[in-house]
Amino acid sequence: MNTLQLSIVHRLPQSYRWSAGFAGSKVEPIPQNVAGSENCLVALKLLSPSDENAWRVMERLSQALTDIEVDSSVLECEGEPCLFVKSQDEFAATCRLKNFGVAIAEPFSGQYPF
Repeated sequence: MNTLQLSIVHRLPQSYRWSAGFAGSKVEPIPQNVAGSENCLVALKLLSPSDENAWRVMERLSQALTDIEVDSSVLECEGEPCLFVKSQDEFAATCRLKNFGVAIAEPFSGQYPF
């Protein structure tokens, strides 16, 4: 198995959905007041490397998910490549990426840091 050590991703706080007529190729943010649904997507953004290799790294991460039959798409979001997966696949995806050598940046509360 190839590893992508020193790659770090974090989950963007916004939820997304496929844009009408563009499933698999274009996403749009879901307003926070809209309840979650089965069509909800989460975005994983690469923190390192953040250069021209980012697209290649994200495609390799997507392939790692395809190997375990988790659907994903690499699309531009906020000017950078992001890996989109269905919200119900988020835990399987992050587990696979961790096993693949990728670090997952986790948010923590300043009030209760540990």
